[in-house]
Amino acid sequence: MKAAVMRAQNAPLEIEELNIDDPGPGEVVVKTVASGICHSDLHVIEGGIPVPPPCVLGHEPAGIVEKVGPGVTSVAEGDHVIACLSKFCGTCEFCSGGRPYLCIEGFAGRPGGNLTPALTDAKGEGVLQFASLSSFAEKMLTTERSVVKIRDDMPLDRASLIGCGVTTGVGAALHTVDIRAGDSVVVIGCGGVGLSAIQGARITGAGKIIAVDAQPWKFDIAHKCGATDCVDASDGQAVQAVMDLTGGGAHYVFECIGLKPTIEQAVQMTGRGGTTVLVGVLPIGQTVEIGAADLTLQEKSIVGSLMGSNRFQYDMPRYVDFYLDGRLLLDEMISARIKLEEVNDAFDAMRKGEAARQVIMFD
Repeated sequence: MKAAVMRAQNAPLEIEELNIDDPGPGEVVVKTVASGICHSDLHVIEGGIPVPPPCVLGHEPAGIVEKVGPGVTSVAEGDHVIACLSKFCGTCEFCSGGRPYLCIEGFAGRPGGNLTPALTDAKGEGVLQFASLSSFAEKMLTTERSVVKIRDDMPLDRASLIGCGVTTGVGAALHTVDIRAGDSVVVIGCGGVGLSAIQGARITGAGKIIAVDAQPWKFDIAHKCGATDCVDASDGQAVQAVMDLTGGGAHYVFECIGLKPTIEQAVQMTGRGGTTVLVGVLPIGQTVEIGAADLTLQEKSIVGSLMGSNRFQYDMPRYVDFYLDGRLLLDEMISARIKLEEVNDAFDAMRKGEAARQVIMFD
């Protein structure tokens, strides 16, 4: 099968022919139909998330089950599925406690301690899977606990966005915090995750929803997704603009980029007693500076949101329903549909801030 392989960090991905293993117990092979391109993949390429090469990236896919291994019961050959990096074991403290997205055991490798590489190159050498998915490839070998069956009438290019960006953004608003009707919300960053957070805030009934970005071309999409106001951050006055619009700070501020300056600005934009929600992924090892007075004298809260605090096998079919009944906009978020061979150009567009969400199409 054809795949885009990261052979070195800070270098273009290389299109190669790889071999994929047969599914073992608890595993499935999925024919990849579409894969969104997420900023976390760029973090890996640039070394912000330490993943050693050679590796096939990609973790926002939708496709069709091609083979199932022994013991698989939740999906069958021919099923349309979304795959998610929130693989879970089902028995640990977090899984049994209702927070499977925090499961660590789920990242322990192939089920049953199978040490055979899922992917090998032309020399027979193993190629690492990213997040047990590696969706920048024509097929994926993953576990039953990384996929969820969805309706056949859901377009798979739009379904792929639900695999990461939409679940992360919408879920941050619906699950991580408790937005009440009429609350003021700020979303920093209008990429795929930020646009989804805006929609999550709209679905909850938030009042004023303010989109903040340094790329004003994104504001038309933000308005369609539910933003009531937009703030151009390119002039360096975003904090004051938000304070003016909210009368002293918002109830909830979602940082959806993962940058030290914008995280610190998010706390400043949060009103007294409000909550800053850190959604964007900051490169491993980086720290931010938060004034203690923000937490003590103003009683602000800062919370993290991992993949929208999801229970993806329950949440994702609901998001599909939201799209098909008109509550969730996905078509408007797709900037471009590309071929696998164009993946490096897509990352260049991402670096320049020229795209909301780009989707690799395999058919």
